[in-house]
Amino acid sequence: MYPVAKAPASNPIMHVRASVCILGFFSLSPLPAADEIPLVVPAGAPIRVFLTKRVPKRAGAPVQARVIDPVYAFDHEVIPPGAIVTGKVGRVLPVSKTQRARAILNGDFTPLHVAPIEFTTLLMPDGRTLPIHTAEELGLDTIMPSRPAKQKANTQQNTGVLAAGKQQVHDAVQAQIARAKSIPDIVRGPDKWERIEDYLMAKLPYHPQYIRKGTRFDADLVQPLSFGAEPAASAQLAPAGTQPQADTVAHARLITPLDSAHAKPGETVEAVLAEPVFSADRKLILPEGTHLQGTVVAARKARRFHRGGQLRFTFKEIELPQEVARLESPAPDAVEQRPAQDKLKFRTQANLQAAESGGKASLKVDGEGGVQAKESKTRFLAAAASVMIARRAGDNDPLRNQGGQVIGQSQNVGGRTLGGGFGFGLLGTGIAQSSRWVGAAFGYYGMAWSLYSTVIARGSEVQFRKNAVVDIRFNPHPETAAQTQQH
Repeated sequence: MYPVAKAPASNPIMHVRASVCILGFFSLSPLPAADEIPLVVPAGAPIRVFLTKRVPKRAGAPVQARVIDPVYAFDHEVIPPGAIVTGKVGRVLPVSKTQRARAILNGDFTPLHVAPIEFTTLLMPDGRTLPIHTAEELGLDTIMPSRPAKQKANTQQNTGVLAAGKQQVHDAVQAQIARAKSIPDIVRGPDKWERIEDYLMAKLPYHPQYIRKGTRFDADLVQPLSFGAEPAASAQLAPAGTQPQADTVAHARLITPLDSAHAKPGETVEAVLAEPVFSADRKLILPEGTHLQGTVVAARKARRFHRGGQLRFTFKEIELPQEVARLESPAPDAVEQRPAQDKLKFRTQANLQAAESGGKASLKVDGEGGVQAKESKTRFLAAAASVMIARRAGDNDPLRNQGGQVIGQSQNVGGRTLGGGFGFGLLGTGIAQSSRWVGAAFGYYGMAWSLYSTVIARGSEVQFRKNAVVDIRFNPHPETAAQTQQH
């Protein structure tokens, strides 16, 4: 009889060691890391601010301003409105010879200067202080109104659809629509008293120079500004090539400067979205940084008798940021079947909805996206006033007694004072007292200049400077939907 072989008795210590080895193997194995979206405001992106205090035009003068529009990175609001930025006047430069000569002709002998400003510090509402570096910038031609239009308070902060706490899509859509309505309020001119103060100050032969409180600036970043990163997944993005819903309004800024005097039909126009665009099901369609490309359709120069310039351009192509292309890239085991994409482009159709002007004239946007420079009709009041002042300055009728006999010549002190002041400022007011003929000459000179500048002169051009704020309305045609080009 052969001995029966028995299995060795199980050792519980060996089982424990094996389990530890297996767990250690899996714990040391690399786990799939979640995709992250860097929250970076790139170099060249502007931070729109307005001065909270009057700034003297003196090199090194301190400057304080507040942020007007929120700044986004991808889908995340990283700089809220109300944040404080500080800086200084970098240097003081003389104005052009043309501006200097024009000021002298109006009785202003002040050596005029311009004072570009650079910002160096960003103070967030939560108390964080971030160093920034912006390029030296001159102020825009518009003043932030002292009493802006009241807006409904937003109780939810936009923290991005890819973050844990998402803002409701309805709020984002309503904010985009309200943006188009708020542009005329933001870029409206100064208040009445401020206009009167500026007018009287300009009539002085020599006056102090400063940058007005409320002057707006586009502070372009010289270096990128990082706010960390956030986890993301392609499932939380709308499929590449998804078109925004019809009549969706997107807030953007122009990369290409445009001028109706020099623009040509067929010229390329580029813009970049300043705020994200969402779908109704909380999907991110177009993140901040999405590029739009289009062409100039029509352009017409300004003409005599204040006929303003005209410009029309449309956008026909969308280029998504590289972060979206990376999220849309295939898994590592499918690289051979489908290569990764560097850029995602698809066609669309979008027109201008509202815009701010880079010049002194306001802009009127029609229903098809055409833009025309419009000047206020109140300029005719100045022309009518100049005619009345000239007539009063030239009123040199002889003085007569009760019997109708000429006994002297009227000095017309009031008329020549008005004529001298209107034609050559306060300096002209003093010179006009030397002779009634001098006062009359100044009055007629002021009338001629006013009639030429308000009636006969060339109208204003449609001007868009770089980073000009525009609102774009999407109206994609069915044939343009989901036509994605891979580059």
